[in-house]
Amino acid sequence: MIMLATLALYLLIGIYSRVSTTSGYWVAGQGIGKIGNGAAIAADWMSAASFMGVAGLLYLKGWFGLGYILGWTGGYVLLLVLLAAQLRRFGKFTVAEFVGDRFDCHAVRLITAGVTVIIAVTYAIAQFKGIGLICGWIFGLGYAASIVFAAGITLSYLLISGMTGVTRNQQLQYVILISSFLIPLWILIQKAGGAGILPQLEYGAILSGIMEGKVAESAGGQLTGDDLARAATVFLPWGTGGDIYQFIALVFTLMVGTAGLPHILMRFYTVTSEDTARKSVLWALFFIGLLYWSSPVYAIMGRYWNPLGGQAVADVIILSAPERAGLGPAFLGYLAAGALAAGISTLAGLLITGASAVAHDWYATVVRPASSEQERLHVGRVFTAILCGGIVLAALNPPALIAQTVAMAFALAGNTIFPVCVAGIWYSRANKYGAIAGLIFGLDMTLLAMGGWLLKVPFFSDGGLLPATSSSLIVCPLTLLIVIVVSNLTAHKVTPESAGRMDDILRRLHNLPRP
Repeated sequence: MIMLATLALYLLIGIYSRVSTTSGYWVAGQGIGKIGNGAAIAADWMSAASFMGVAGLLYLKGWFGLGYILGWTGGYVLLLVLLAAQLRRFGKFTVAEFVGDRFDCHAVRLITAGVTVIIAVTYAIAQFKGIGLICGWIFGLGYAASIVFAAGITLSYLLISGMTGVTRNQQLQYVILISSFLIPLWILIQKAGGAGILPQLEYGAILSGIMEGKVAESAGGQLTGDDLARAATVFLPWGTGGDIYQFIALVFTLMVGTAGLPHILMRFYTVTSEDTARKSVLWALFFIGLLYWSSPVYAIMGRYWNPLGGQAVADVIILSAPERAGLGPAFLGYLAAGALAAGISTLAGLLITGASAVAHDWYATVVRPASSEQERLHVGRVFTAILCGGIVLAALNPPALIAQTVAMAFALAGNTIFPVCVAGIWYSRANKYGAIAGLIFGLDMTLLAMGGWLLKVPFFSDGGLLPATSSSLIVCPLTLLIVIVVSNLTAHKVTPESAGRMDDILRRLHNLPRP
């Protein structure tokens, strides 16, 4: 009943937020405040994979899993310092539109739009995997029925209200997902012997006990021998493998990948001003930090009640830990509602971003630039539905190792969108030739790493020099360097008219007066 009530509420908010303009559909009329946008960014970011997966990563990988938290949160620092205010000053709809105008080139726009669609589709398939687990656990639905159900709910309010409804729903979804995530922690920590005042500061004592073999009575009470070694090794530095290079490569890739994700960057076009854009990043970092600060508690609680579990336990640790602790069905239902909210909120953001890349950056800008407002709105809704249908078909038979595929999507964003946006904002001599060269290099290197990983080439393996899931440590700086070098070598090819248009964009980005 709790989950059904929240789903009905999402639909009502969508109906209430009905839009009739492209500005309302793509960027919520650019009227969102700092706290509201911060909550929407957090909900957009905290997908089902993040909601359910971070604690699972910490449960499996222990100390090494902290790299995911450092990278994901560090990406918002890059957004705050390098991108947020400047993108809002630009004041259009999409990231592809920004790079297309900044470099005065449709080719740059279309390549970026293509990368945006690839990232959106990959991420959305991952959301469906999480949603399938949740709906199967709560409703007993099969995987296919679960994703069709979730797609129907999301598409229903998305087609009516666009980004306006997405934003309002994401604000509600954040409240649901963070409260459902935090409330059970107080009961869990008390059942494990803590005071239950601030679980995030209390789980250290329980972890120390696990290192000594002390676990829940239902798990045997005391571990010895090989079982103790297995449970304790997870939380030691490099206890689950890896080395300092892999750790740094992972953190860096997640940082630049986060800062380059198009569905996050698009949120900065929805706010009222550049100052609001900056402050919304700070609020988003706070809201996201609440979840990541609390995720280790779930990981430790999982080890306390199930010290020797593997991947199957990690996949549903957020759901199984409260159940193992004996919490009632109301808590479990509300927690599942939070996990579903995380999946649907991100799915909606990805759909609107992917559809905008096709409908706005390709159709309305390249194919039919003279189209009317109503035609663009209609085409936007059509492409949203088509994209959703395509993703559902792909998700019915998802690729193996979806977690690694999503990690590669981060690498793709960090190797293409992030360095080109940074160069476009902060290097005045950057031009379309440099941007195209950088985008092609970053895309080719990412695809090469993916192919090498699939073929099990050691150089591209998780322990190699250029791991497919953490390739940005090498590729991102090289992409930025290529943009700079090629731009300087081709500066004489830029016409005075194009140079003037690019200069106007740069002055707008940095709020500089025109000469």
